[in-house]
Amino acid sequence: MKPKAKSEISSVMRELSAYIAGALTRPLPDAVAEKTKHHLLDTLAAMVSGSRLLPGRKAIAYVKALGGAKEACVIGTRLVTTAEHAALANGMLAHADETDDSHAPSLTHPGCGIVPAALAMAERERRNGKELLRAIALGYDVGCRLTMALHAYDFRDAGHSTHSFGPMFGAAAAAGALAGLKPGAVRHLLSYAAQQASGVSCWMRDEEHVEKAFDFGGMPARNGVAAAAMVASGFSGVEDVFSGERNFFVAYDETRRIGKAPAPERLTRGLGATYEIVNTNIKRWSVGSPIQAPLDSLLELIRAHRLRADDVVGITVRVAHQGANTTDNRAMPDICMQHLCAVMLIDGIVTFESAHDERRMRDPRVLAVRSRVELRGDDELTRAMPARQGIVEVRLKDGRELRHHTRAVRGTAQNPMTRAEVDEKSFHLMAPILGARRARALCEAVWASEKLADARELRPLLRA
Repeated sequence: MKPKAKSEISSVMRELSAYIAGALTRPLPDAVAEKTKHHLLDTLAAMVSGSRLLPGRKAIAYVKALGGAKEACVIGTRLVTTAEHAALANGMLAHADETDDSHAPSLTHPGCGIVPAALAMAERERRNGKELLRAIALGYDVGCRLTMALHAYDFRDAGHSTHSFGPMFGAAAAAGALAGLKPGAVRHLLSYAAQQASGVSCWMRDEEHVEKAFDFGGMPARNGVAAAAMVASGFSGVEDVFSGERNFFVAYDETRRIGKAPAPERLTRGLGATYEIVNTNIKRWSVGSPIQAPLDSLLELIRAHRLRADDVVGITVRVAHQGANTTDNRAMPDICMQHLCAVMLIDGIVTFESAHDERRMRDPRVLAVRSRVELRGDDELTRAMPARQGIVEVRLKDGRELRHHTRAVRGTAQNPMTRAEVDEKSFHLMAPILGARRARALCEAVWASEKLADARELRPLLRA
């Protein structure tokens, strides 16, 4: 019998697998390392605050019942479990709320899937802080490019969940690098990732946010760590899942519906030069992404004109059609446009506490102001996507009409938050749960994370 011919490996797969395998030895540019710390702290803060919300509580109870080897911690608890279980729970914690980061061009929330996977595998493998940062930046590069290669917005419109696909490949890349996989093993890793690729965008109908937290964070993180752990233990696989017969891009080719063929070359375009973590947004407000711009605009009008709720006859909020659909009169306070605009107008600000106070959704004064808020989908703002712009128009009792158009939300890549702003947001999310002293110590540990000798040094600061 003749030996089986070796599978041909595409140039995209050769370049990508080598890049992933070499990530931990490749220093990040200073600006990229700094931005990676921003996203590590921001995601840890989302996990800590999410540990007390419904999706977080459900995730913690679930993995606690599973048991398993003590490899990685579940944040906000004293539980130490397998890397896979920790990644699942921490991923759900990270997206238990609407406070985690987002990458507009790829239509993903990278941090909630990639950071939990990287942290879990870094703990398991006793990796240091520099290696953790490099793995996280790598995960953003791979995960974001994956859905951009599928034409993210069209792919979502075809019914797929970009928020599940991209972060899962990013989580697999980060976990695989931390597991020390060589290029050949990375090729198998990507094949195991592709076999687990899934997600249906019906998550929009999840009213309690539990399934959504799993779809965005828990499932991608768990699947990425599982792929890395299996290959690290010796599982073999297909040499190139991105090319050849019945490959990943053939399986998810939506050309007939969207008129565009997948672009596998986007997986490697700009690797090592364009770092997608730099193009990722951090939320200023702990609310749904489409609500960010209107809150920025409303705050500017309140401060510039000293507006009070009693002065206002009516408010018209304009956002992209998809944003209007997902935030229109929702039952959860942090994803309801009309409710949050009313709270902002009454309080002059929106805090984490006020954005999650369900009792205020029944408050007569809030309801009265909310009844004056009209939400409209706007064609021009839809064409501006992936930029999440917003327009707020206010009509006053004295006859004046005010308008503000936010084109670049604070925290976006075009208008980034400073280290001090990220620190302030994160500290205030964590302090109620960890206590002020431990929350401050955790912030400082992340800002100095390149000095960590072992990722497990963070564990005492992450417990509650």
